[in-house]
Amino acid sequence: MAERAVRERGVSIRLACEIFQVSQSCYRYAPQARAENEEIVQWLLRLTDNHRNWGFGLCYLYLRNVKGFAWNHKRVYRIYRELELNLSSVNQDERSASIKMRIPARAGGWRA
Repeated sequence: MAERAVRERGVSIRLACEIFQVSQSCYRYAPQARAENEEIVQWLLRLTDNHRNWGFGLCYLYLRNVKGFAWNHKRVYRIYRELELNLSSVNQDERSASIKMRIPARAGGWRA
């Protein structure tokens, strides 16, 4: 709203920020895309393609401990979610059916 007042009404930035109770640093803030983010994207895509059963934790530990990248886990997880890698394509029922264990038949002498 402060940007609109400055642009359309010709109000100074200081006055617009004061009216809308926004600090001038917030008014001027512009997030910068970093080139490292693109590198993180490439690594995450490569890892999840090669290791389909790896989740975020294994991907992050591999990048941190094996490859030696010092990326913050919150930053890597934010990018992981933006790529929608945290959404499983396997249905929960199918997953549970593949790992079900057989329950042994009841022995004649014991009661549950």
